[in-house]
Amino acid sequence: MNKKKFKILAIDGGGIKGIFPAKLLTLLEDDLATRTDGKTKVYQHFDLITGTSTGGIIALALSLGIPAKEIYNLYLDNAKKIFGNKKPLFLGHKKPFLLGQVFNSAHNRSYLENLVREKFKDANNGKEPRLNDCKTDVCIPIYDLVKGNPSVLKTPYHPSLNRDFHIPAYQAAMATSAAPTYFDPFTAEYLDLNGTIQDFSNKVDGGVMANNPTLVAFIEAIKAFKVDISDLEIFSIGTGYRRFTDNNTLKKKTFITSILGRKKRWGLKYWMVKDKRKRLIELFMQSQSQLVANYISLLHQGIDKSENETPNFVYDRIDVLLNEESNIEMDEFDTNRIKNFAELASVEYQEHRTKILTNYFY
Repeated sequence: MNKKKFKILAIDGGGIKGIFPAKLLTLLEDDLATRTDGKTKVYQHFDLITGTSTGGIIALALSLGIPAKEIYNLYLDNAKKIFGNKKPLFLGHKKPFLLGQVFNSAHNRSYLENLVREKFKDANNGKEPRLNDCKTDVCIPIYDLVKGNPSVLKTPYHPSLNRDFHIPAYQAAMATSAAPTYFDPFTAEYLDLNGTIQDFSNKVDGGVMANNPTLVAFIEAIKAFKVDISDLEIFSIGTGYRRFTDNNTLKKKTFITSILGRKKRWGLKYWMVKDKRKRLIELFMQSQSQLVANYISLLHQGIDKSENETPNFVYDRIDVLLNEESNIEMDEFDTNRIKNFAELASVEYQEHRTKILTNYFY
């Protein structure tokens, strides 16, 4: 008899780019709809689901039994209300008397919070779901500014995990998606299952340390679930990536730059303002995701893929390389641009459909 495999689904962060995994999972559930065993939803096929930031919202939604198509529509129908009232960088006139995003986050979270909270409640028969109500186990990376350390919110899949399962699911979703400069750190309180009020203060997007949460789930499976590495089957979904390069020199050479050999000004303006790009955030999220993908690949097939004939476990990573035309910002709200971005997932799914269905669902 075949030994049962331990299946992991991991979903990257990326703001509205979460429409990519949402679309891919929608197409997947369309295929699962023909099953005769009742297992027509993604969560029914995975032992552990992990997600960071927007991926955390999707992971929690899936684990509560929300269809992927509803998650996709939630992104598409509400992007403008979530991101459409972006604060300007500067407020004021010739001499700004107020600094917009210099002193404030770019977006107000209220609409997103109410939207996710109501969606989660609807999936739980009108009652506020907690992590304990997830239909499959989850682990959701966040950063805790109170303690000053990374943290992972978990369902009680180990005897020592007796804290996080009290947390309302929407609060976990808001915590993991509180991206610096986009939203304020998330602060709330909740009544735990013992009737005690608990603080849940100053939580920040897990993307600051685990934008690609695949390695987090890998370690949880090995240590908390005691799974042999050979029994792992990991399906990892990205949100699109660009090769972050910049080797352009200054177009106009001055006497000073000729002497100093300086390419350009690499200050705050370049990293956070120029061309309305937050390059610093792009860089740390992209580099972290790439590093994890590289390490998982190393564990999967060895150094320089020397073990590709006999991989150590099943692993598939679906992501797409973006260019200037196909890329969108994390807080894009134009419906047509978002739809076009989602169509990239359709292409990727059709290319990898047979392998995905064979490895994880048949």
